[in-house]
Amino acid sequence: MQDVTSAAAEPRGARIDPDPEGLLRQLRARSTGDPVTHVERVAASAGTSADWPYWVPDELRKALVERGVVAPWRHQAEAADLAYAGSHVVVATGTGSGKSLAYQLPALSTLLADPRATVLYLAPTKALAADQLRAVAELGLDGVRPACYDGDTPQAEREWIRQHSRFLLTNPDMLHHGILPGHARWSAFLRRLAYVVVDECHTYRGVFGSHVAHVLRRLRRQADRYGRPGPGPGGTTGPDGTAGPLAPGALAAAGPDGTTGPGGGAGEVRPARAGRITGVAPLPAGAAFASRRDWAARRGPTFVLASATAGDPAGTAGRLIGLPVTAVTEDTAPRGGVTFALWEPPLLPPEPGATRNTGTVVDADTVVDTDTVVDTDTVVDAGTGARLDGPPGTGASASTGRSADRPDPSPGHLVPGGDLAQVRRSALRETADLLSDLVATGTRTLAFVRSRRGAEVIATAARRSLDEAVPGLGRRVAAYRAGYLREERRELERALLSGELLGLASTNALELGVDLTGLDAVLICGYPGTRASLWQQAGRAGRSGREALAVLIARDDPLDTYLVHHPEALFGRPVEATVLDPGNPYVLGPQLCCAAVEAPLTETDLELFGPAAPAAVAALTESGALRRRPTGWYWRHTGRPEVDLRGTGGTPICVVESATGRLLGTVEESSSHVLVHPGAVYLHQGVSYLVDELDLEGACALVHAEEPDWSTHARDVTSLSVASVRSYVDAGPVGLFLGEVDVTSQVVSYQRRRIATGEVLDTRPLDLPVRELRTVAVWFTVSPRSLTAAGVDPAEVPGALHAAEHAAIGLLPLVATCDRWDIGGLSTALHPDTEAPTVFVYDGHTGGAGFAERAYHAASGWLRATRDAIVECGCETGCPSCVQSPKCGNGNNPLAKPEAVTLLDVVLANLPGEPAAESD
Repeated sequence: MQDVTSAAAEPRGARIDPDPEGLLRQLRARSTGDPVTHVERVAASAGTSADWPYWVPDELRKALVERGVVAPWRHQAEAADLAYAGSHVVVATGTGSGKSLAYQLPALSTLLADPRATVLYLAPTKALAADQLRAVAELGLDGVRPACYDGDTPQAEREWIRQHSRFLLTNPDMLHHGILPGHARWSAFLRRLAYVVVDECHTYRGVFGSHVAHVLRRLRRQADRYGRPGPGPGGTTGPDGTAGPLAPGALAAAGPDGTTGPGGGAGEVRPARAGRITGVAPLPAGAAFASRRDWAARRGPTFVLASATAGDPAGTAGRLIGLPVTAVTEDTAPRGGVTFALWEPPLLPPEPGATRNTGTVVDADTVVDTDTVVDTDTVVDAGTGARLDGPPGTGASASTGRSADRPDPSPGHLVPGGDLAQVRRSALRETADLLSDLVATGTRTLAFVRSRRGAEVIATAARRSLDEAVPGLGRRVAAYRAGYLREERRELERALLSGELLGLASTNALELGVDLTGLDAVLICGYPGTRASLWQQAGRAGRSGREALAVLIARDDPLDTYLVHHPEALFGRPVEATVLDPGNPYVLGPQLCCAAVEAPLTETDLELFGPAAPAAVAALTESGALRRRPTGWYWRHTGRPEVDLRGTGGTPICVVESATGRLLGTVEESSSHVLVHPGAVYLHQGVSYLVDELDLEGACALVHAEEPDWSTHARDVTSLSVASVRSYVDAGPVGLFLGEVDVTSQVVSYQRRRIATGEVLDTRPLDLPVRELRTVAVWFTVSPRSLTAAGVDPAEVPGALHAAEHAAIGLLPLVATCDRWDIGGLSTALHPDTEAPTVFVYDGHTGGAGFAERAYHAASGWLRATRDAIVECGCETGCPSCVQSPKCGNGNNPLAKPEAVTLLDVVLANLPGEPAAESD
């Protein structure tokens, strides 16, 4: 690493004008060989501004100008006009393009013009909601009273917020668990709800997105109930006995001029008086009626959604809210240039005397997902002999995708017991070194890591490296992840924005719209699973219009290796469409039960929840969950149904230091079997703790500080059976299927591995509950005769299937909005349900998340890319870049790389281009 004396001597927060290409040259010069496989230059662009919309009050315009917003960009004004006119709109533009202003203009203008109106803002993360609260509060607008209402809100403040806040910032979880169940206490807020803002809506995908879609329908239902016009104007009551709104055409609430309407109703909003804007300006000829603030004339609130650049944003947003949506996609904001490098860590020379068995790489960047799930080593199913590679934590689900990393900050190493082979340097270590090098130059850098533990490892290694060069400099690097206490997260955000911190290693918790203006570089440790996430993360740098550097550091993984050698798969291609399925019966049924608890379901309500709702209600009635009455369907039980939007399953586990009682953080219940099982090593801000006890019923894990020289890796046993077949393609010797499967998994033990060498010290048993998962899978079968005819020896069939399965899982993100940790797999030379050699790939979410279905319909392209990735890899017998899996519990054994190519050739030769010929 370069001399860092000059950087250490700089005053805190000092800025160095970044030269991305110069920084990249320095980083390349200090590496072994040239790790850069491609450099993409994204040109800077000038912005196109627009006039302020005529309806924006002077007070709001002045406040924005004082905050540096001289005029809106054209896309901001276009989206704001659509929303103000009552159209549901989604703004799908790049990171840092100012999407916030697009919804702030209509929402805040309405709050200023109508003192009774309210606005609801939904964010997928607490950090984003807190950031938006700061932005709105700093405008200093009278009467808006913005407030966050989430799990961190003190009880003493909640009643005041319910009664007085008019701009409420929360998340879908609180809306689902807190606001909608207590809708009577929120009746005044819901009755006057003018806008619902859904920020970062592209994150609502898979099962999580499907749940959120129904939460939004439940919100629309309650807003409609409380906002439904009564039989007369002013002072009328609604059908439920609560105070109803004004009928269409009646005068609205007390207007800025203080007039009142008939029946005691408040006056309508008058045109602005000469010389000042007190409400809205006179309507120009041909203006839409909805430009007036007469909310009683509308049916329900207007939705404004913000999204990263995404495929089919209007269609996705429409499925999310259940209403037609207009998309604004042209990004007219200015943007600094980005130098985007693809970086492949170098191969390490074989260690003297070291060998490895069957190609097993211990130092793969794998173990725990971003902010939810887990890592397991899946072992062979004793009953079938099948090779399984399940997503960590069967039954758990994640909104952002699964990922993992071994907690080994050392370089890649070799495992004794086989042929001598080379291993690539760990992406974790490579990222840590790049982070320390950039911090040493005074470059403000954010390193995205795909796991909580990975963030801790990178931050610890970078701090150590910097402190060795200049004692104390390591303090300017930290880790950031979910599971930290609220106060820790807010302090880290503040320190990064102020320049007190120069480097931060974060999970995708900072991928979303938190304003991090001032960052110069972004490091992305491992492909984040989708091009949408890749560009979101890269866009964190250069947000102030400055030049920026982004580097994708490839893990030793088939997909990462494929991408860094095929840049055309990343650059110049549209981003993926978000996958969500509100019709998923495992989502729809529980959500209908939640709705029935809030108010009896009616025939009209069923239309709101989609075409699958009548059948779902019938099934719920037959099972005894609902009861049919003349006035609708009623929930039959006393308690509320337990529905977890994020699929993480149960109450979060509190991690508590046993000696002091100090709360260190939290872990999702679904992750606890792997992260905080008895004997596990738990990392928190670079400090290691050993888990003494896991109390699942009490939702608590007791730990003590300890620095062992070993890491822990959970192992589970998994089995899979076919429940039903939805459709299939009969392609002669090849069959392609889509259907439901049952996956059963149990964490049964954990390994302790020496950090320095990867040596397995021992395996210790665990006694943890079994997890069961009913999900959707795609699978293909191949006749043994066709494999023999193609030259695949029967003894090599298991290895060929296993290798093809690994590579297929790794390449599925090319055709579906997922990453390999969203999905699991199984391969077997004779599965009892298919009676043939079979490869299964299944969604790691209850009921499925749409990934397997997408794979089924794109099977030819998916498997073609899988075959090409294996063929193009330069290894002879298989490596992590092609057919080895970082989550394989069978030790990546057996694997037969050449035979896997032959197997896929047989499949592709027989499979039609599209699985159109389906049977039921």
